[in-house]
Amino acid sequence: MKIQVVGPGCPRCQATEKNVFNACAELGIDADISHVYDVKEFAKLGVKITPAIVVDGKVVVSGKIPTVEELKNIFSELKK
Repeated sequence: MKIQVVGPGCPRCQATEKNVFNACAELGIDADISHVYDVKEFAKLGVKITPAIVVDGKVVVSGKIPTVEELKNIFSELKK
């Protein structure tokens, strides 16, 4: 699973990234996690509002800081 946290590096984006790492750790998911900081890349990924999370090329969260529990639910559904 490839997970991209998309945002300019603000505290909201950092909190989102931390929650992504925590959710993956709690689920035991060995994901390829990266952070996209380049604004030009945001549009290419289909992101209009940050922070956002893109999983395997699909925007799954945009414009809010998801909780660890919300992310666990999303990641579990995508693993099926």
